[in-house]
Amino acid sequence: MNDRNLQIDDCAAPVVHRGKVLPEWIDVNDHMNVAYYLLAFDYGIDGLWQTFGITDERREATGSSTFAVESHIRYLNELTLDEPFVVKSQIIAFDDKRLHQYQYLFSERSGLLSATCEWLHLHVNLTTRRVSPWPADLLQNIATHPCTQTDLPTPEALGRTIKIAHPLTTSDYQ
Repeated sequence: MNDRNLQIDDCAAPVVHRGKVLPEWIDVNDHMNVAYYLLAFDYGIDGLWQTFGITDERREATGSSTFAVESHIRYLNELTLDEPFVVKSQIIAFDDKRLHQYQYLFSERSGLLSATCEWLHLHVNLTTRRVSPWPADLLQNIATHPCTQTDLPTPEALGRTIKIAHPLTTSDYQ
């Protein structure tokens, strides 16, 4: 299925955040500005991390956290003022230091998919500022979390790149 037509009820990924488009999020085009899509997705990450046990208290006690090192947002349908939305999350893959996540941002009003965001996160030691292995309890929490369901379908746009099919340029465009 083309995920542009994906409906909220057709996406089995768990909800990690609920919100509403605020007045300060509206731009000159009278819809949610691109910067706030990232913020909505970031709130979803915070919600997911809480369910894993990655809390402020844990960060302060252990000196470890996560860094986002790559993301890719696709804007599919507009969100407007006061529109309620949900962020759903799917864990695509993880290993002893990394987590690959795919998020869906749905309008609760229309039920339509508004945007997607694909992320790569690293677990880090904040003292050394270096990548470090997930603690065993967090790794277990990730492995057994509902967002890590293996029966969820692979997102249609997973790993998608930006490319113009027939560019008006003389450069080598791969």
